[in-house]
Amino acid sequence: MDGTVLVADDDRTIRTVLTQALTRAGCRVHATSSLTTLMRWVAEGKGDVVISDVVMPDGNGLEMLPKIAQDRPGLPVIVISAQNTIMTAIKAAEAEAYDYLPKPFDLPELMKRTAKAMAESRKSPSGSTVEDHERPEDLPLIGRTEVMQALYRLIARVMNTDMPLMITGESGTGKSLIARAVHDFSDRRTLPFVTASESDLMALEGPARLLAEVKGGTLLIDELVDLPDEAQARLVRMMDSPGTHAPRIMATSQKDPAVAMENGTLRQDLYYRMSGTELGVPSLRERVEDIALLAAHFLVKAENDGAPHRYFSDEASEMMRHCAWPGNVRQLENIVRRLALTARSEEISRAEVAAALGPKTDAGPVIGGAVNEKLTDSIARHLQRYFDLHGDILPPPGLYARILREVEAPLIEIALSATGGNQAKCAELLGINRNTLRKKITDLDIEVTRRRKLM
Repeated sequence: MDGTVLVADDDRTIRTVLTQALTRAGCRVHATSSLTTLMRWVAEGKGDVVISDVVMPDGNGLEMLPKIAQDRPGLPVIVISAQNTIMTAIKAAEAEAYDYLPKPFDLPELMKRTAKAMAESRKSPSGSTVEDHERPEDLPLIGRTEVMQALYRLIARVMNTDMPLMITGESGTGKSLIARAVHDFSDRRTLPFVTASESDLMALEGPARLLAEVKGGTLLIDELVDLPDEAQARLVRMMDSPGTHAPRIMATSQKDPAVAMENGTLRQDLYYRMSGTELGVPSLRERVEDIALLAAHFLVKAENDGAPHRYFSDEASEMMRHCAWPGNVRQLENIVRRLALTARSEEISRAEVAAALGPKTDAGPVIGGAVNEKLTDSIARHLQRYFDLHGDILPPPGLYARILREVEAPLIEIALSATGGNQAKCAELLGINRNTLRKKITDLDIEVTRRRKLM
């Protein structure tokens, strides 16, 4: 990689890690904790790529993107941010950022995207942006997990295309809400958003009436795979002859469309028309680390609707984290809203969560065990409980990596504490390479505090 990268981040550790990695890759690096300094470098013509945080001591990195585009048209800007919401991804896309990655980011992935930015010219601006006062901040997409971040980025990329959009996922994951969010942030946001049912398609002149109602906006077909063959055939004909103002077609499905096509319940011609872009919405079991965040969000919503101020105890949050949540986010919201109204005190207890979840979900304490229990036995007990909580449903794929991460993070944190934050001693204690330790500290977002260790 040959070129100059401008790095702006108020976190000294991130600046150091990026400087070292980019320098090893052959780049020249200018790093700063100030947006003012970054903008001065840009104005002076420095840099081939910019990597910038969003929240900085002297401003907002996203708000600087139009100025950078004005001063240096074609200069790629990669946005990194700990504000892990869909709003950040959408704002970055609207401001024509070259790319967006959430923190904690994967360093090899960031290096790959930086190399790609070096080789490509910046895309020309496309369309107007939505003013902040037009945006509903209360969106159904909340989460810091990797699967949600990938969904945010994909939504930001497809929201202004005309391609049909298939949104798949289990019941309660928010498929229809996501379709609405994609419409509300797209170039069609001023046009109607219409949800069509089987009866709408099967009615006399149904497709024609739908096209007249949607007026070139967005038409959502709910549970596409469950439509009878005749309704599917009508939809195909409507997509082939949409008239003067063609709408964008979106569809939701709890079932896998490809499997449905193979089984004959989804027409092959409709499948190929709708399979251009697919958004897979993760179940709550695939984003366990988002449960506490979602629960807190729903408590705030309940309070705004007139419920008393509440918060969850640590034990209550941990219990919710280990629930299988077959009803996904919808089930979580309903239970949180109920607890907001029925809890006996400001702090919602573990017992109250257990009562709301029902006796089958309460599988006993999450933390605990015999004093002399072996580590292997403790891990086996907790893993068995994790599988038991899923009932007849297998846990989501990627279990091996998730379990290793949960064990690895506390191991490194405790080892760092035991060595007083000395990474060389910690690496020796763990028996791993020092560079490997540094990468794991970055990847796992572990805070390192140096102190004198009294032995």
